[in-house]
Amino acid sequence: MRTGGHGGLEILRSIGPGLLVTVGFIDPGNWASNMAAGSQFGYSLLWVVTLSTIMLIMLQHNAAHLGIATGQCLAEATTTHLPRPVSRLILASAYLATVATALAEVLGGAIALQMLFGLPLPVGSVLVAAASLSLLMSSSYKRVERWIIAFVSLIGISFLVELALVDVSWGEAAVSWVTPALPSGSLAIVMSVLGAVVMPHNLFLHSEVIQSQHFEARGDDVVRERLRNEFVDTLFSMGVGWAINSAMVILAATTFFARGIVVDDLAVAAQTLSPILGQAATVTFALALLLAGLSSSITAAMAAGTISAGMFGEEYDIHDRHSSVGVVACMAAAALACLLVPNAFQGLVVSQALLSLQLPITVFLQVYLTSSRRVMGRWRNSTATKVVLVAIGVTVTFIDVIGLLG
Repeated sequence: MRTGGHGGLEILRSIGPGLLVTVGFIDPGNWASNMAAGSQFGYSLLWVVTLSTIMLIMLQHNAAHLGIATGQCLAEATTTHLPRPVSRLILASAYLATVATALAEVLGGAIALQMLFGLPLPVGSVLVAAASLSLLMSSSYKRVERWIIAFVSLIGISFLVELALVDVSWGEAAVSWVTPALPSGSLAIVMSVLGAVVMPHNLFLHSEVIQSQHFEARGDDVVRERLRNEFVDTLFSMGVGWAINSAMVILAATTFFARGIVVDDLAVAAQTLSPILGQAATVTFALALLLAGLSSSITAAMAAGTISAGMFGEEYDIHDRHSSVGVVACMAAAALACLLVPNAFQGLVVSQALLSLQLPITVFLQVYLTSSRRVMGRWRNSTATKVVLVAIGVTVTFIDVIGLLG
């Protein structure tokens, strides 16, 4: 069977699903976690960004591996291969984590509306949730998705470019990227950064996007080629995310930590763009934050629909009741939770920490499924891959336990 060739052009054509996940790298939750990490602890937590990104590369590729080889997403496979009470409990926890994700995205968009127009956060939260639902339910989000990603990407590039304009201690940064350190009082931020990078809902969403193309029905050659190309996609996309996340932490460290300023408000964080954008920094930052909130709330809602449909052994379809109810319930719960959050910035940081608490469940679920001959057949994980994935699950669990005890 013809697979389309093995050249660079074919690999470039396959890049896409990973970039969808990368949108989550510059969502409001990431902005808050990274700004808090850099402003409070300088460069010292850069290692969390590196570790999280390495974990994410392995986990996202493994989730895609499941979708490519079996034609089922993570939620469908959970329902098919686990006892019903166990599968429902696991998927319910993943759904709640997705609601926490949507909370951060909607709240971030509401903060942006407050910065731009002075709207109260409750009003902004309802508007952002309603706009996201409208775009998703009508499928019109596809027409604006490229513009959203392009604009948010420009802000990501701005963060990277600005590194040349600030006084960065690259030697200290280089050491911090690879040297674990836990400054006093940093555990909550470590959990938040980890949860902001390795997001459970993205594992479900990535496997859904991949499986919807049903490569498994096209023969082993196509599956093998797609697995190789998908890894390039994931490696490239996650590398971009690592650079942008690192840039946010470094800029917060050089802009705020060096002056003894702790960021507890994203409006203050907008100052990190002032060397490039001057007086327009706040408006541009707010616009980017708004679009980041909209785009990432859409993907969070899609993940919720994927999980709810998977509970019934179905693929995601916004026009199907099981998917649409999951989408609407997620956004409604997120909007309601936004009304109850007493401190918006802390709400963003805490929501990301909650994701890290659910993450071990999803990781060990994924390892079980992708290592099973019954589920994956000849495409199951190698022993080496299984060991690495289990080590990731143990590491995440250890960080969570230390964080909770601390």
